[in-house]
Amino acid sequence: MAAVGGRFVCPGDEEWPGQLDDLGDGRPVGLWVRGRPYLRMWALRSVAVVGARACTSYGAHMAASLGTGLAERGWVVVSGAAFGVDGAAHRGVLAAGGATVAVLACGVDVVYPRGHAELIGRIAEQGLVIGELPPGGHPTQSRFVLRNRVIAALTRGTVVVEAEYRSGSLVTARSAQRLGRFTMGVPGPATSGLSAGVHELLRGEAVLVTDAAEVVELVGDIGDLAPARRGPVLPRDLLDPVAALVLESLPARGSVDARRVARGAGTTPDDALGKLYELHSLGFVERKGDGWQLTPGSPHRANVRRGGT
Repeated sequence: MAAVGGRFVCPGDEEWPGQLDDLGDGRPVGLWVRGRPYLRMWALRSVAVVGARACTSYGAHMAASLGTGLAERGWVVVSGAAFGVDGAAHRGVLAAGGATVAVLACGVDVVYPRGHAELIGRIAEQGLVIGELPPGGHPTQSRFVLRNRVIAALTRGTVVVEAEYRSGSLVTARSAQRLGRFTMGVPGPATSGLSAGVHELLRGEAVLVTDAAEVVELVGDIGDLAPARRGPVLPRDLLDPVAALVLESLPARGSVDARRVARGAGTTPDDALGKLYELHSLGFVERKGDGWQLTPGSPHRANVRRGGT
């Protein structure tokens, strides 16, 4: 068989992904595979990223970011090589030098869509292009629906980025749910029709995700936790407890003496005065006659990252 026509893999072969057997009677008779990597091993650590063909710039950005992030974490990204979200996900992986699989609704030697000839060629060189149809087979609407069940069964989970109510991406997601795979959705604007299908999934059993770390936390092994999500850290958050209380005791406007600050902070006047001088050295407060006041535009009003980065 010529390289462009691929190799044929069927149940019982060493390269056959066993998870496709979960489709039961709907299991493919076999798959044509174009590319050098070993399909069964790649499929064991794979995630599907699918979505709207006519996606927005937001959808393309999120799909590419997910592709890049998953690739950097050693995951294989599976999609359908279509315009929009699929293409963005594949490109995100390729840009990171990662592993990606395109599941086609046609023969692996047929370029569809034609506008993705270069992309599909790159995937075949760096990853895998697979499909049920023999070489030369052309896509039809029903074959796209059948293709979607392969994407769902092949992977540990499916992420949907932008989809209308009637979308092939939702077919993939619901197939994943029936197979007991993880189903995830990236939220979008409530006013966008391209968010409607995703939000409907999220109202059901799908899990909301916003980046690759959250995807891996769901589909990965124990210990693959996404980093804790925290708001920006203010400089005042780094103060010791007594200094923080002293700072809180100063009014938003005007100045007060150290005794009044001490009463508000629940400490002695000497301790309050010491902390006021400390806060003065840090730029939080300033002297005003015999009193103290907040420094206009002081750094405690600005958001910075912990550690000064």
